[in-house]
Amino acid sequence: MKIAIAQLNPTIGDLVNNAHKILNAANLAASQNVRLLLTPELSLCGYPPRDLLLYPSFIKSLTLELQELAQKLPSQLAVLVGTVTPNNAAAINGEKPLFNSAALLENGEVKQLFHKCLLPNYDVFDEHRYFESGKQPNYFELFLDDHSSEPIKIGVTICEDLWNDEQFWQKRHYQQNPIKTLANLGVDLIVNLSASPYYLAKPKLRETMLQHTSKYYQIPLIYVNQIGGNDELIFDGNSFVVNEHGEIVLKAKSFAEDVKIFTWNKSFKKIVLASVNNFPNTEEEEIWSALVLGVKDYAQKCQFSKVILGLSGGIDSALVAAIATEAIGANNVLGILMPSPYSSDHSLKDAEKLVKNLGINHQTLPISGIMKTYDNLLNPLFSGTQFGIAEENLQARIRGNLLMAIANKFGYLLLSTGNKSEIAVGYCTLYGDMNGGLAVIADVPKTRVFSLCHWLNRHQEIIPHNILIKPPSAELKPNQTDQDSLPPYEILDEILERRINHHQSFDEICEAGFNANIVQKVLKLVARAEFKRKQAPLVLKVTDKAFGTGWRMPIASQISP
Repeated sequence: MKIAIAQLNPTIGDLVNNAHKILNAANLAASQNVRLLLTPELSLCGYPPRDLLLYPSFIKSLTLELQELAQKLPSQLAVLVGTVTPNNAAAINGEKPLFNSAALLENGEVKQLFHKCLLPNYDVFDEHRYFESGKQPNYFELFLDDHSSEPIKIGVTICEDLWNDEQFWQKRHYQQNPIKTLANLGVDLIVNLSASPYYLAKPKLRETMLQHTSKYYQIPLIYVNQIGGNDELIFDGNSFVVNEHGEIVLKAKSFAEDVKIFTWNKSFKKIVLASVNNFPNTEEEEIWSALVLGVKDYAQKCQFSKVILGLSGGIDSALVAAIATEAIGANNVLGILMPSPYSSDHSLKDAEKLVKNLGINHQTLPISGIMKTYDNLLNPLFSGTQFGIAEENLQARIRGNLLMAIANKFGYLLLSTGNKSEIAVGYCTLYGDMNGGLAVIADVPKTRVFSLCHWLNRHQEIIPHNILIKPPSAELKPNQTDQDSLPPYEILDEILERRINHHQSFDEICEAGFNANIVQKVLKLVARAEFKRKQAPLVLKVTDKAFGTGWRMPIASQISP
């Protein structure tokens, strides 16, 4: 029997075009005599639909679109489509009104519905807000063709249903294990429809987990994942097939749409070996691919054809400019150079060289005159005080104002260029360099920014060499460097990793060998900057703990480090 994986990039809420993508994949599969086509979790509406699910009209449209799709599909093909279905017993049983479902479409109709059993409610997930858990084991029987005397039994799981293998994790995350239940029912094959958001190293984790699962239960497993950027979440694809020996025998592309077709043979209960796709070779290549996809999809799905960003001559804006150029093309990127009296000559030259290397458009808008106007206006109020942060931040806010004016005028998307280290400790200016519609590298620590730029330059100079070797500086006052206010980034990023990603306490971080005064300062800065992060642009998520929907800290709080 031939099976196809349709690794799709849906747009949330675009039911007609999402259905069209499924139909195109189905027609391709049918032309190659495929019997079963798999699509990702919520492939018809896109994941995550969030509070669109609260609108009855949306659910009604989704139901109608599913029925229309069933009628358009090739008759000889069975298709599993991710969708949302009403829970008709909700009012009687006091349950949530919807199910996260997989619909089996065949011969022009919706033949069966399967409901997701395990609903994640951590990090970026809040599925308990909308969905009721499925209570029944999910499987169906499928005849290979009209002449088959015996059907195969196929178990159906949806995303999180795979993530409770106590043998792999050495603990349970949920009370039930859908995989174990299906194995006890004697299914021949298990499929999983997923919309699993990306973070660094997660694709390899999925593979290792499912290799263990398939080998332990001796059941082949087919995993199909969504790809694309939806708001701050990036979906990497990397769908794959594992045989009952725990061997990966087929992989779909990374960070790209793909349709893969392979053969399953029941008599041997194994997958016939197929091609295996190459995964990014390094962590830098993996992160780069994710960020490029995130920017590309955010711009396209929000209907922006061009982007704008400020170019300071520093490494952060250089990296964001390179990502944007790769994502939407050099002709669609506008860099604005805004030198002040404190901008060094080399910074301006570095920015101009970057523009030349990337081939992007640029304009130079000196801000010295505007700064003088602000100084004169504020002088009666500021007289008798020392030059300080307020005056420094005026420069950032002037630049932010200019960038927003240009973005407004021409309908461009403004990209914010701050990195995770800066945003974590508040080394950024509200209504200044934090302005923008998308924070491209705000989940990328400063040390990783450097490694990404070195990786980018592995074959030719894209990021000018001088940008890589000069001390990082905001250049808001004479001879300023970041290390005037912050510990070295190698130390800062390690402390932040322990605090933000691993939730370590002050004592635990100090016990790891870090200076107590530095740790105390960093943790205080992280807590005090919470109000800034709440007003930051959307952050593309590439680590397991990004600022955004997965970071839910109070602003008005008093906690010890």
